[in-house]
Amino acid sequence: MKDHQPSRYNITALHRGLRLLTLIGEAQRALAAGEIARLSNLHTSTVHRFLVNLESAGFLTREESSGKYQLGPACVTLGRAALDHLDFHRVSLPYLKELNRLTRETIHLTVRQDLHAVYLEKLESLEPLRIFSQVGAAVPLHCTGVGKVLLAHTAQEELQTLLPRLTLTRCTPNSISSLQELEAELNRVRRQGYATDLEEYENHIRCIAGPLWDHAGNIKAAFSITGPATRMTRARIRQLTPLVIKISQDVSKQLGYGLPAAAAPKPRRIPELEVAVGS
Repeated sequence: MKDHQPSRYNITALHRGLRLLTLIGEAQRALAAGEIARLSNLHTSTVHRFLVNLESAGFLTREESSGKYQLGPACVTLGRAALDHLDFHRVSLPYLKELNRLTRETIHLTVRQDLHAVYLEKLESLEPLRIFSQVGAAVPLHCTGVGKVLLAHTAQEELQTLLPRLTLTRCTPNSISSLQELEAELNRVRRQGYATDLEEYENHIRCIAGPLWDHAGNIKAAFSITGPATRMTRARIRQLTPLVIKISQDVSKQLGYGLPAAAAPKPRRIPELEVAVGS
């Protein structure tokens, strides 16, 4: 009889090392060894051994002035390699670059990781006044355009267990702060095919977001056009709506959405996106 118990393959040291890397990455700032020990609930001497080994392998770098640790170049290399193997990233990137060129605004590509949306890709605005965000950052689901898109199209069974776990923090006066309000908003997102963030996560920042679907009809990612409220007026967001819907449909078709299970999407030239995008 085969032994299928996962404990046979448990390597405690590996788990701890990966946990430390995750912890440092999620912090989005350099951490001292003492902080890492406290946050990980591991003994300082144990943490020190892991940090030295992870640094020597290039997964961490240590700031000479402060002695604090942050993710190293090996993590960047691995992350980029992982992205290159994600079909939705590879397929969507040319479309998102064209969207960036047409709108001159910041473009994000995100996925859901449990209770957050995480930026996988960022294309900077071509305008002098830009927003601050970074790849790898995690943002709330309830008050961001990408987060609401990812939530709205989560399978109903999973969504029922997910919603009660959300902390509906009021990031700005415009943030959704009740489950009833959030559920109504998610229904609206499903009906219209896109979501907006009208200064709900950050004051003076607005966005419009759309979903990307795979061949099985599952949502794989969300993308957004984000900019300062002075440029992203309500009128301009209405102008951008057809463009967001078109990108959502075109990329999803390239991923096989709407095709028979056995059919594979054929590579094709990016179509002209003849939609008004002026302010």
